This record gives sequence, C-alpha cells and structure tokens, in this order.
Amino acid sequence: MSTVFNAYAAYYDLLYQDKDYSAESKFVHETLAKHGVSNKGQLLELGSGTGKHAEEFVNLGYKLNGVDMSAAMVDAANVRKSSNLAKNLEFVVGDVRDVRLNKRFDAVISLFHVASYQTENDELSAMFQTAAIHLERGGVFLFDCWYGPAVLTDRPVVRVKHMDNDSIEVLRIAEPEIHPNGNVVDVRYTVQVKQKGNGQVTDLYEKHSMRYLFLPEVQLLLEQAGMRLVEHVEWLTGDTPGFQSWAAMFVAVKD
Repeated sequence: MSTVFNAYAAYYDLLYQDKDYSAESKFVHETLAKHGVSNKGQLLELGSGTGKHAEEFVNLGYKLNGVDMSAAMVDAANVRKSSNLAKNLEFVVGDVRDVRLNKRFDAVISLFHVASYQTENDELSAMFQTAAIHLERGGVFLFDCWYGPAVLTDRPVVRVKHMDNDSIEVLRIAEPEIHPNGNVVDVRYTVQVKQKGNGQVTDLYEKHSMRYLFLPEVQLLLEQAGMRLVEHVEWLTGDTPGFQSWAAMFVAVKD
C-alpha cells in the first residue's frame, strides 16, 4: 500500500483540489464538540495524507499529530507547515495498524476512508486498537468509511477524472471490481500524467482495495478494542445512513 501512495502523492492534491476540506473539518469539529472535545485539545490523525485536513484543524485551534504510511505524503504535509502552524503540527511516517507514539490524545480521527483500506478483520481491528491506545479515557475516536448498504445498492461504476494546473495534466480512469463475499471493491486506476512544459507523458497503474463496512461489525470491533459506539451518521449531512449513504461516519468513546 505504501508504494501505491508514494506514486499517488505526486498528483493527489491536484485530483482532489475540488474537495471541500474546510467544510469537512468543520463537520468533524462540530461532532467532536458535541461529544466533549474542545478545539484546544490534541488530535491524532491516522492517515493524514498531504496534511490538508490537518491544516484546517490547526486553524480551528487544535494541536495535531498526523501519521501516514507514505513517506512522500508526509514530505508533502511537512512542506505545508508554515511558521505560524509548525508548533501545532507534527507529521510522522507510520502504519495505522501498529504505530505507537507513546502519547495520548483527546481525540483520534481518520478521514477520507482510511478505515476502508483495512480490508481484513485483523487489519481493521489493529487500527481500532491503535486508536484506543492513543486515547485518553473518555476520548473520542471518529472515522469515515464506505458504507455497505449504499455500495451494494448503488454499485460502483467506471469513472473518468481530468484535472490540470500550470505544470501538469492528469487523466485518471477508475475501474471497479466488487467482491461480494469479501465486502471489498478493487479499484484499478490508470493514470496519465502529462508535463505541460515538455510534453512528457508518464503512465501509472494502481489498485486500491476498499472495504465497505456495516454497523454490526464496526460495533463489535470497536467493543473489542475497548470503545463504545455513540453515533453513526451519513458523512457531512448528519442524517441517518442508509441505502443512499456511500460515506458514513462512526463516532466511539473510550470507556
């Protein structure tokens, strides 16, 4: 997985330049506040990517430690740290399944479907254990994921995305293959990156395996990790998730 994301980092921010990181961070911030986490608190972000969510959280008042298994992603996140943010942001390379920072936090968050990349039960369980180990008692664990009822109702289809900036053009074709007995979708990406300056074209091929999750299994794995599910809602709306909710958010508390 880390090799995939090292290649991905080069064009990641361009492909997701239309993603509303500010609105997403505010939604998480409001949810954390509802469950007693102050914006003066300390957050651990599992799967922090290039640090765009992290930057938003620091602007909201939090201190944040970010962990990502891709060194290239962490390098990009560290470039984002300006002098006024640096004291409240720290990024390290680590695997969400086994990283140990020897520190506890008011909340652990994991966004943009990092949980869905844990395709096996032991991987998801290990990620939840990581969250629990790093939480203060009464701390909050919040994550989003692909939501099973919607994935099976509105099944994934081939998608094409084209983005460009001053230096490159990126064309990405995503071709999904669903594995119903494993609750996993393999998304095969064909990516073409063209340099505007010299016309050089680079072709990349990646496979991202994504697990879609259901409420009962999430509840069980959280309990096994010493946490109690307190809320699960549709991502960004706060509505009860259902057949229309491709992305859902789960919130748990460490007892």
